[in-house]
Amino acid sequence: MLQHTLYLVFLLLMTQLTEYDSKKAEILTDDSKMKGAAELDSLFSSLFKSDEPGAAVLVVRGNSIVYDRGFGLARLDTITPITSRTMFNICSVSKQFSAMALFILAEQGKLSLDDPVKKYFPKFKADFFNRITLRHLLSHTSGLPDARPRTQAEWERYISHTKTRFKNVEDFKRFCEEDESCRYLEDLDSLGFEPGTKYEYQNPTFQLILMIVEKVTGEKFDDWMKQHVFLPADMKETTYFDPDKFIPDMAHAYIPAKGSSKGYFRSENGKWEECDYGEANFFGTKADGGIYTTPLEFVKWDKVLYSDKLISAAMRKEAHTGKIVTDIAYTDYGYGWFIEHRPDRPRKIYHTGDNGGFYIFEGRFPDKNLFYLIFANRPDWDRDAMVEKVDIILEKAGWLK
Repeated sequence: MLQHTLYLVFLLLMTQLTEYDSKKAEILTDDSKMKGAAELDSLFSSLFKSDEPGAAVLVVRGNSIVYDRGFGLARLDTITPITSRTMFNICSVSKQFSAMALFILAEQGKLSLDDPVKKYFPKFKADFFNRITLRHLLSHTSGLPDARPRTQAEWERYISHTKTRFKNVEDFKRFCEEDESCRYLEDLDSLGFEPGTKYEYQNPTFQLILMIVEKVTGEKFDDWMKQHVFLPADMKETTYFDPDKFIPDMAHAYIPAKGSSKGYFRSENGKWEECDYGEANFFGTKADGGIYTTPLEFVKWDKVLYSDKLISAAMRKEAHTGKIVTDIAYTDYGYGWFIEHRPDRPRKIYHTGDNGGFYIFEGRFPDKNLFYLIFANRPDWDRDAMVEKVDIILEKAGWLK
């Protein structure tokens, strides 16, 4: 009897010790998380001052937002602070949404990723469009050059054989949309390299995707994307930029002032010039960089991306598998995403975006169920260095375990 009683007491003590150790571990984990948040606060507050353009920074682990901060101003004229509900142009991060359109249509049997570009653009004269497939467009391996006119000499050659509604090269660069932006491809007679053999990042190839979606569905790209991508992801505020559309809570983008720039908004201290639609080149196209969304809405995108609501797990795996080595260390490109394979870090799937003054990063560690973003409305900071610092902070905080 005494032996049995002593055994029960021993079990009770062990249980209490185990509970204590567990609570101690939780406290240590919480302390680590708090330290991680404090380090992120220090990192970004030192970079983005409260009275200047800045950034929204958000970290998600599992299903929980573990860090959510805004630094600086979304608009200098109204002194509106940046929050996770601020609408940012996410620039080239928009490409993964355009890629999703092709994935959905492919799984519906309405197109094949192996279809040649010539199938959708019979007006393109060169035979090499029969060798360029949708897979090449998605992976930046088409060999198509970006020959959109940027100088007066290029403009004069362009208008000598192409009908255009624009009167000068500056208006073309500032206001052209997909159909006008890709018109040079009709008479293109040479490639930069054989399709599939090299990587060269190009925007016009994703602009072709918009026109393919419209040809296949018979709907406007914006409308189709809203019904088949944004709303199923519960992204009710996300939209494509249109100069005639009012976008609530929209951030403006800024660059350091260069001097007297007619037509630019100038901050009261003369330090910043507005640089988005009307000032930045090729801001009017959609499929390659036209989405406006909030950090909180983008979290919904990340969540639906790793469900089977839009596409199958097999298609997602194909999109997130490297197709070609890029010029970035340890990094391949898939279909709409960069894939980083560093020996000292978990696999990271990410994309960046630059347009005017917008400077964007979003990245996920799928094997660790962690995702974070940095949406900025100013480009005068070292994004690669900051991302590296954030990765180190996340690792030290235990968020990558």
